[in-house]
Amino acid sequence: MRVLVAEDEKTLAGFVTTGLRRAGFAVDTVHTGDAALALLELYDYDVVVLDRDLPGVHGDDVARWLVGSAARTRILMLTASSGVEERVAGLDLGADDYLGKPFEFPELVSRVRALRRRSARPVPPLLERHGIRVDTVRRTAERDGRDLGLSPKEFAVLQILLEADGAVVSAEELLERAWDAHADPFTGAVRVCMSKLRAKLGEPGPIRTVQGVGYAL
Repeated sequence: MRVLVAEDEKTLAGFVTTGLRRAGFAVDTVHTGDAALALLELYDYDVVVLDRDLPGVHGDDVARWLVGSAARTRILMLTASSGVEERVAGLDLGADDYLGKPFEFPELVSRVRALRRRSARPVPPLLERHGIRVDTVRRTAERDGRDLGLSPKEFAVLQILLEADGAVVSAEELLERAWDAHADPFTGAVRVCMSKLRAKLGEPGPIRTVQGVGYAL
C-alpha cells in the first residue's frame, strides 16, 4: 500500500511517516502543496494524508486537483481545524475523511487502512491460498499454522500476490505498490525480497516466476 504524507510541520510529518512505515506502508513525505502535486502526478497513491494548510499550493487546491483528475487516491485531511464547519468544508472539497490534530496514532492508521479498502476492489481481511493465511488487519502471516516472521516489505509483497488470486504480478507493479519513491528500480530490490520471502514460505514453493512477466502464487 502506497501513502503520501503532505504535512508542513516536519516533526509531525516525520512522526506520521515513521509510524505508517512501521505499520507496513510504503510512504513518501513532502512539506509543500507544490511538492505534493508533483508526486501525485507521478505516482498512483492509495491514500494521501493531506494537511489542509500547506504552504505554496494550498491543501484545498491539492484536494480539488485530485478530485478533478478523477484519481483513485483517497484523501485523509489532517489539520488543526477540527470544528464542524471546517470538517464539512473539507469534505465538500472532496476529502474522503477528516482527522483533527492532535490525534491518536492507531486511529490514523485505522482510517488510512479503511480508505485504502475503498480505493481498490474489496479485499477480505483474511487472505488464504496454498495453506498460506494472511491477516491484513492484525498484520500476521502463517503457512500451515507456522508463523512466517515476515518483514514489512515481505508482508506487502505476499499480500499483493494473494490479492492477485493467481494472476501474474510484474516486478514493476510490486516496486510501485510496496516501495517508496526513493527505491532504485535497478537495485534488484524485488528479486532480493522475493528470494527471502520464498525461503520463509518453505517447500513446496508456492511462488512461481513467469520469465519476462513477473510472479504469481
